[in-house]
Amino acid sequence: MKKRGYLSVILSVVLSAAVCSACSSSVPAVKKQPVTVTIWHVYGGQTDSPLNNQIDEFNKTVGKDKGINVQVTCVSNTNTIHEMVLAAANHDPGAGDLPDMFVSYPKTVLAMPDDKVLINYRDYFSDQELSAFIPSFVEEGIVNDRLVVLPVAKSTEIMFVNQTAFDRYAAATGAKIEDLGTWEGLFKMACEYTKWSDDQTPNVKNDGKPFFVHDYHFNYFQVGVESLGEKFFNGNALAFGPAFARVWEPYARAGILGGLWLKGGYATDPLRTGECITSVASSASVLYYSDIVTYPDNTSEKIRITAYPCPVFKDGAKMVMQRGAGVCTVKSTPEKEKASVTFLKWLTAPERNVSFVTSTGYMPVTQEGFDKYLPAAIDRLTDEKYKELYRAFQKTQASYTFYTAPQLSTYLALETAFESGVRQELSAARNEYLSGSSAGKVSEEKLKQMISDHLKKFSSDSNK
Repeated sequence: MKKRGYLSVILSVVLSAAVCSACSSSVPAVKKQPVTVTIWHVYGGQTDSPLNNQIDEFNKTVGKDKGINVQVTCVSNTNTIHEMVLAAANHDPGAGDLPDMFVSYPKTVLAMPDDKVLINYRDYFSDQELSAFIPSFVEEGIVNDRLVVLPVAKSTEIMFVNQTAFDRYAAATGAKIEDLGTWEGLFKMACEYTKWSDDQTPNVKNDGKPFFVHDYHFNYFQVGVESLGEKFFNGNALAFGPAFARVWEPYARAGILGGLWLKGGYATDPLRTGECITSVASSASVLYYSDIVTYPDNTSEKIRITAYPCPVFKDGAKMVMQRGAGVCTVKSTPEKEKASVTFLKWLTAPERNVSFVTSTGYMPVTQEGFDKYLPAAIDRLTDEKYKELYRAFQKTQASYTFYTAPQLSTYLALETAFESGVRQELSAARNEYLSGSSAGKVSEEKLKQMISDHLKKFSSDSNK
């Protein structure tokens, strides 16, 4: 989160609170006044939200029977809710009070002045009830030995492919989609694709297109290093051990040779314009992958988007980042706390949870949800992109370990600096490569030296 002036932060929070308050639904009239609990969440928009639909159903059924009314008072994004939660927790002027429930990552809880204002879900869920959840999903929500973030919908990283463009490339070169199952194979193909696309216009030098874009370079390195059995972090800093060099080599090679997208923005952007044809991104971004590619010359093409589990290193563990926030419940009265937990138990019940997550592009949070209810839910989906996504989810959940990032006070700062720094470093290396000769070619020996030199410079700069 970028630093801002104090007044601008307060103004942002006040305006966000005002907008969110405007979406509050009225409490339905009942003979006995129900216990009303409020929630801030991120699933959808103010007028079209899958979670709002679930809440309406809860209020009309279980909520009506038990005298509970869940009231949505904010639908926003995690960054805005992060700011609003911290402003409320710190009692900033004009910030208002915390809701009874809010969607959060552990980093928000860690940044709060006192996380004891949140309930420990172990006081409300039995060990048997918690054992129904995917263990790593629960583990991520434990802060200071207390379960304060309950998983309700999770995402991970998935490889999305413009299959139409890939098939065209495969027909011309013999490339195989199976080779994208490993990072070594993906980055090798990325270099080959750039050369191939450059050769299509022999009269124009160095106009080859990048093949691959990663939404979270920090995650590629973090999970890659950990999957090779080495620690990515050294205390509150980065380790830069031998495994980091191993992960760096194919990535840097592809970046220098032009096969890797090094500009900013989201991974969906270069796929929508045809600048790249393969990406790794949050599974929840499926909503933003378009079935139409609009090229820079304003011509368009209908395409097919396919989804696959995230690549892994050949001799590394099958490990993938887990993403997706959970729900925190604020301590209040026994009645409100019990009402909030009643709703959350209803939402995370396997069949209900599958119904919710398949409308949002997320994964269910229980093993039973994956095994018993997800297959039938996939068959009912009408959007092929979502079918592709959930098939990739099934393969991922069956054979991958979900990696949980450590709870470090420096995590966000390290991530932000790394993301911008690594792009800048390899963009400079790419320019250096292109200026190496008039033909844009550099010997293999020189290329290896560039990869090594830029690793030393990047690691040195990162540790300053």
